[in-house]
Amino acid sequence: MPLHPLYAIADTATLAERLLPAVEAALRGGVRWLQYRDKSTDHPRRHREAAALRTLCQDHGANLIINDDPDLALAVQADGVHLGQTDGDPARARQRLGSGAIIGVTCHDSLALAQQARHAGASYVAFGRFFPSRTKPDAPPATLDLLNRARTTVGLPIVAIGGITLKSGAPLLEAGADWLAVSHDLFSAPDIEHRARAYQTLPRCREENRL
Repeated sequence: MPLHPLYAIADTATLAERLLPAVEAALRGGVRWLQYRDKSTDHPRRHREAAALRTLCQDHGANLIINDDPDLALAVQADGVHLGQTDGDPARARQRLGSGAIIGVTCHDSLALAQQARHAGASYVAFGRFFPSRTKPDAPPATLDLLNRARTTVGLPIVAIGGITLKSGAPLLEAGADWLAVSHDLFSAPDIEHRARAYQTLPRCREENRL
């Protein structure tokens, strides 16, 4: 059985008080990659939520990735961190979190940025947006051809992000993405667990992820 292709992004800007039950439903649906995304400055709340998510992820055998904040990732013993292009040096995050940490880097629509991320010690790269996105409306658009080229040149697992839905995800996986980073289409679903399970049925370009 292939690993679940869904990389769930739990964004507190939209989930708010639904965060923990919504994430638990996604984990019951098979999600094994969860990113905690919170852009606020409420550090005590962020720590409480991240710690609670860490417990949930451990209970379900899932990886917890913290968006933008290596210090928070270290504090709650998360599995790793995801960095945007303005969120710090992947090499420094690697040094801070250790050799076993998962370090993801946003590379927009650029193979050059992906190569830089690989040389800096990234574990995976994320390309997008592929469709109009609520969380990243100003990100430059990316193409299926980019995924094809990244598959043969970058040498790291690939996450596709940006407005992805259950209907639009299959071509991205077939073009070379290992995971689909999804927020709204998952967490706005009437039945989150069912929607998460539905992503498992999408066709893949391979049987196993590379990370």
